[in-house]
Amino acid sequence: MKDLRKKEKTALLFGASGLVGGYCLRILLENKSYNKVKTFGRRELPIKHPKLEQHLINFEKLSTYKDLLLGDDVFCCLGTTMKKAGSKEAFYKVDFTYGNEIARMTAANHCQQFLLVSSIGAYSNSVFFYNKVKGQLEEAVKHYPFSGIHLFRPAVLVGEREEHRFGEEIAVKLGQAFNFMTSGKLLKYRPIEGKIVANAMVKTALSNQAGIHTYESDAIQRM
Repeated sequence: MKDLRKKEKTALLFGASGLVGGYCLRILLENKSYNKVKTFGRRELPIKHPKLEQHLINFEKLSTYKDLLLGDDVFCCLGTTMKKAGSKEAFYKVDFTYGNEIARMTAANHCQQFLLVSSIGAYSNSVFFYNKVKGQLEEAVKHYPFSGIHLFRPAVLVGEREEHRFGEEIAVKLGQAFNFMTSGKLLKYRPIEGKIVANAMVKTALSNQAGIHTYESDAIQRM
């Protein structure tokens, strides 16, 4: 197994325009352990930084960008909603196919760690399509030869988004209203701030833990 310790790292970030990905980008740029942060997305981000290297890509042709996917730690923060995707097929493409292809290619390029934003309730045999797809991606990622694989399962995410997600707003309000009930085993169902998830991901990457690790939302809150 390869030594994960390295003085200066290169981070590969997918989904930097999203809630968790946006926080990840800011944290990575501020962290001295990373001398380069590569982002991959459909559009340019309104941010400039000497450590930042932006790549505009077509996710339908990911294989054509393999030579750009060189680095140490891969942060996969991609995700959509059924409403935005428009169909189960389109949702599956974004939340499974793209993520799986990213993991496959970065593993082939000998990246060391893969950190994935999954979801609470992720289970490959779930009766709920959303949870099933998330679980299937987790299972797929586990088979790639990364030194460290880290799966984060946050509850409903809280924070400022570019897009309006009415369903998530309702879930957040309900979760906040019943926070007093979500203790003990129910603590993992409390809404969680996107910044907390991003901080946990970067902190975990810097801890250089080998093996496969899964973090439920309550554990992420404590990190």
